[in-house]
Amino acid sequence: MTTTLADTWGLHESQFWLRGKQPEQRVEFAAELGMWNVYGHPEIEAILRDPGTFSSDTTRLVPKDLIPDGQDMTTGSILQLDPPLHNKMRKLVSRAFTPKVVADLEPRIAAITRELLDAIPPGDRLELVAGLAYPLPVIVIAELLGVPAADRHLFKGWVDKMFDSSDQVSLVKKDEQQDAAIRKSLAGQKALTDYLGGHVDERRKQPRDDLLTKLVEAELDGERLSRSEVVDFANVLLLAGHITTTMLLGNAVLCLDAHPEWDRRVRADRSLVPPAIEESLRYLTPFAAVARTTVREAEVGGVTVPADQMLLLWVAAANRDERVFRDPGTFDPLRAENPHLAFGRGIHFCIGAPLARLEGRVALDILFDRYPVLRAIPGEPPKFQPNPNMTGVRELPLTTA
Repeated sequence: MTTTLADTWGLHESQFWLRGKQPEQRVEFAAELGMWNVYGHPEIEAILRDPGTFSSDTTRLVPKDLIPDGQDMTTGSILQLDPPLHNKMRKLVSRAFTPKVVADLEPRIAAITRELLDAIPPGDRLELVAGLAYPLPVIVIAELLGVPAADRHLFKGWVDKMFDSSDQVSLVKKDEQQDAAIRKSLAGQKALTDYLGGHVDERRKQPRDDLLTKLVEAELDGERLSRSEVVDFANVLLLAGHITTTMLLGNAVLCLDAHPEWDRRVRADRSLVPPAIEESLRYLTPFAAVARTTVREAEVGGVTVPADQMLLLWVAAANRDERVFRDPGTFDPLRAENPHLAFGRGIHFCIGAPLARLEGRVALDILFDRYPVLRAIPGEPPKFQPNPNMTGVRELPLTTA
């Protein structure tokens, strides 16, 4: 049997697409989860572009008796909003991510990257995630929002709680293990929202020149956003603003380590850094799955899906769909077309994608300038996120010698 990189790295066994396998069915019902799995690229792209049929409001289908302690799972987050409210809310925050605003951040991103690398103890060892890939995007987004970047150890503890389970949540079974995982995740969410709520209250009394103040003062149809709406917005920005970039940066370095010929080429020709980042997003997609629900009966890939069903859209599998990508198991930054779905499609396309790409490019350029060699250490394999819905390193020890 062939050993794949996924086997070598110990990636989650359910991520078959990383092991050179294609799904038997592009659309299938997983009875044990009470959800539909969708694996095909054209099928997922069509779903993401049709919010009228496939709603982002997933909490409405989670049975109340599956939630321990009767806690409220509705977040009101922009990620779960549908039009027209989604469009209005997104317009509010889009001003903070205009091309000019993002481009103007480049000197600050470079300065933070250098400061973080300067702080790493001398020697020929670098733990990329703790040293750079985690703190860099957290500091950038915390500074934008106006919350103390020094609190990033708190954020990390709360976020780890949210995504620490290695099991998929089922809509049809209730067991102690799932209860414990949901409780832990909700505790992390509550701690983060309580923390942000305190900062929102502070901005109402003492405005500052930051994104949190802009959200507090923003008006939608002549009305200010509610406290919970501002908190939910800030929550999404802080979470999404760093997790994807942390995994993007770690995964890109890991892909280049696994393909030394590309490492040499990218170092020699820095114009290859952006396409190498795009290919690593396809090859090791950070958020492997996103969820949608059917508003009405719909046909997906020739299969009829009833109304009020949950669909898990495996964008990471779609990014290996041989109908769209030639030699999908090959890491090739120069592939002619790379329409990967790592940042989504349609109205929920990741608003922070330009910032994530900029952070990745700036950080890789500086890493290459500073370290002629970045290699994984034999006997010290990378550690990946345990959650099957994510693909990303959380520890990546490297040697620079």
